[in-house]
Amino acid sequence: MLHRKSILFYPLSLLYGLITAARNFLYDSGILPSVEFQFPVICVGNITVGGTGKTPHTEYIAGLLKETYKVATLSRGYKRETRDFRIASVSSQVNEIGDEPMEIFRKFPDILVTVDRNRVHGVNEILQGYPETEVIILDDGFQHRRITPGFSILLSDFERLIFRDYMLPYGSLRENKANMRRADIILITKSPENISPIQRRLIVKEINKLPYQNIYFTTFIYKPPVPVFEILSVDIQYNIANDPGCGIVLVTGIANPQPLKEYLEKSYSEIIHLSFPDHHNFTEKDLLRISSAYNDLTSGTRYLFTTEKDAVRLREIANIAEPIRSAFFYIPIGIHFLNEDKDEFDNLIIDYVRKNHRHNSVSEVKRDN
Repeated sequence: MLHRKSILFYPLSLLYGLITAARNFLYDSGILPSVEFQFPVICVGNITVGGTGKTPHTEYIAGLLKETYKVATLSRGYKRETRDFRIASVSSQVNEIGDEPMEIFRKFPDILVTVDRNRVHGVNEILQGYPETEVIILDDGFQHRRITPGFSILLSDFERLIFRDYMLPYGSLRENKANMRRADIILITKSPENISPIQRRLIVKEINKLPYQNIYFTTFIYKPPVPVFEILSVDIQYNIANDPGCGIVLVTGIANPQPLKEYLEKSYSEIIHLSFPDHHNFTEKDLLRISSAYNDLTSGTRYLFTTEKDAVRLREIANIAEPIRSAFFYIPIGIHFLNEDKDEFDNLIIDYVRKNHRHNSVSEVKRDN
């Protein structure tokens, strides 16, 4: 459900809309330069504030391509303390590369995971330092107009559909909904699995897509809990995932934890939810809150659940003691395409990379839209 702010913010949203429209005009008219690389570059992003599932969808595409191609991901590295080009490694810290790139690296240690505030510089660093790279995925790059990606995927949360939203600060749009035209694919994410064909058709009609655009609906799949710190047997993990008598403390530092909370409420009768801001850095005070909530659970068996993104931050806190440490689990997320559209989406991505494949190419051109 979309929640708008006070009508007093509406004039400010009109002003903000004019500013972003001017910026996009400068790029669209070629007054501000945009670089297009002669190389497969896939952009995954949104134009709304808050989580739409960019990183899980980036991970989906990386997993799809990595068996055939040398894949690299490039992110800004939101809230990291560094600013330059960095490559994720086993010695990297969250404050160096950011929590989402760290999450991608832990899931896919065999691909090149990089961060750079300047995406053009980042792409050049990848192609020059790792010429074997065959495709680059830009995580959250839709609004980074200095690069014109070869293929753009725009995400819209089902509960906050772009075409029904308003500009900041009255709504949550960071630029006008008309800029959906830059996308090759529009994904309606976090869709209910039981969405009816009529609902889908109404949304597609309301989007009024252009001839070259494709629209798909995806939803999250929540997988069995995985230990944040310790490696437990599959049997123990299965028991946790299938024991409705457990008491759970849910610890989240993401933009929209409600879908995860609703999912867990279907399986567990006692849940205490501690919600922190997106990309939250956990402190000693937070650990005391978490420990207190854990002790407040009345169930005989107690656990703490968190998200995959929060787990990479919690894992770097050395002084999390027992029994909290061994009771901490994260819930992995997967992507499921509704209406049996997975193969069509996969083929579009693979065909784009195959047709635009360049061996060891680091050339770039200025694009005048």
